[in-house]
Amino acid sequence: MNIDVLCVGHASYDFVFSVDHHPTADEKIVAQNFLGCGGGPAANAAVTAAKLNFKTAFAGYLGQDIYGENHYQEFLNYSVNTDLIIHGSSPTPLSTIIVKPNGNRALINYKGNTRTLSAGDIDFSSVTTKVVLFDGHEPHISLPLLKRLKQQGIPTILDAGSIHEGTLALMNEVDYLVCSEKFAVQFAGDEVTALSRLAQVSQVVVITLGERGLIWQRGQDTGNLPAFKINAIDTTGAGDAFHGAFAAAVASDLNWFQILRFASAAGALCCTKIGARTGLPSKLEHQTLFEDSL
Repeated sequence: MNIDVLCVGHASYDFVFSVDHHPTADEKIVAQNFLGCGGGPAANAAVTAAKLNFKTAFAGYLGQDIYGENHYQEFLNYSVNTDLIIHGSSPTPLSTIIVKPNGNRALINYKGNTRTLSAGDIDFSSVTTKVVLFDGHEPHISLPLLKRLKQQGIPTILDAGSIHEGTLALMNEVDYLVCSEKFAVQFAGDEVTALSRLAQVSQVVVITLGERGLIWQRGQDTGNLPAFKINAIDTTGAGDAFHGAFAAAVASDLNWFQILRFASAAGALCCTKIGARTGLPSKLEHQTLFEDSL
């Protein structure tokens, strides 16, 4: 397997409901729109890179149920390599996402008895890749792979969406630690303190801040990047799009500021449509916004 971007981690199936307000206790409301599609941080990142015309693979788990089958078919439709997916009898993880008119959302996740994969469940020995993105949700297959990638000098990225066993296990090992604002606040109370502390364990740290853009530290250099001005309809998947494009940009050997703009453009465009998977930008959409920003 010879690819540009390998994404390792979580795949789910999303149920997205658009509502005019958040329901109160015992209130029944009617959704204006509904969407069912594949989701999950690493899965969405893989599709993002594929839509941007990079050779991409996803490694993780899907259940042998209707949701897993639908998600698997989506991967094929987007030309994401599926050879590293484990299919099992445990259910495909599900997410219900409630999206309000201002683009803000609420999420309910369900995994049932589905457990993380064990070390050795996936054989990566035949994989040649330019970069690997982890989301931390499959730590047992990720850590052994990380050790091999270090020996080979292949760049690695962690999508640190929140603090949990996986992100804590991987955050000290990757080349690029790309964190959400939620992760930063959980880690240190605020993003500025978090940036300083995280820079002590990773050479490159990026903290995404939604409509406030991002802040970063690379060695001793620090900086920020404002967010693209867009009309946000649904912020679901914006971080996943950012990470997938970030990985693609690293695989392309873009310079540091181009990497940040390349990723930010993908995250911004994802907010302009309903649903994470359907919001992931096409190459033409992304190219237009990215090149206009240079």
